[in-house]
Amino acid sequence: MYNILVVDDDKEIVNAIEIYLSQEGYHIIKAYDGEEALEKLKENEIHLIILDIMMPNKDGIETLQEIRKDKTIPVIMLSAKSEDYDKISGLNTGADDYVTKPFNPLELIARVKSNIRRYVDFNQSNVKPEVKTGNLLTTGALEMNDETKKVTVDGKEIKLTATEYNILKFLLENKGKVYSIEQIYENVWNEESYGAENIIAVHIRHIREKIEINPKDPKYLKVIWGIGYKVEDIK
Repeated sequence: MYNILVVDDDKEIVNAIEIYLSQEGYHIIKAYDGEEALEKLKENEIHLIILDIMMPNKDGIETLQEIRKDKTIPVIMLSAKSEDYDKISGLNTGADDYVTKPFNPLELIARVKSNIRRYVDFNQSNVKPEVKTGNLLTTGALEMNDETKKVTVDGKEIKLTATEYNILKFLLENKGKVYSIEQIYENVWNEESYGAENIIAVHIRHIREKIEINPKDPKYLKVIWGIGYKVEDIK
């Protein structure tokens, strides 16, 4: 059973999310502000966090900053506003995804399942003993071993979140080909893309900051303006 930490100062919203996700077989741990969330995170094994942005004591952005210091647990941000600023702030801080309140329960469930699946797949490498070169994806000095989930550039290991890893993996598996934001989202999230521009753009920027010497003049991960993104096929 997967444990989901739900953090929101509105107890009715927390209880509603608990009902929706408990019916899907998830165990819900509840917190009502950022400080309490961080304590629950220390006390429990958490597989995903649903985190409200606007909260007293310690808001969602501050809480996420603390979480991202040493954890790659997927985080879905909740925002009561539809403005792009809140969404981008959460993504820039390290969120994997976001849902705007009021939300469709089916959409929330789909996002939860998608993020947990990627996180679990990403972390299964911890129990796999050997590196298999058949699972090696490369372009130039960029290497990804899909058996160990290890990514290196010029021999230096790069730390990616599960979401960043899966986006890069999809593009590496199809290097040289250009994919739109919608195509990337649908292939990585395995669901239809609705307003995914911010999500993909911010994750792409984070990947570039980690794998490129000069993210403003990228060698590996290129944007094709008006079309999408691709990983260069470098021999």
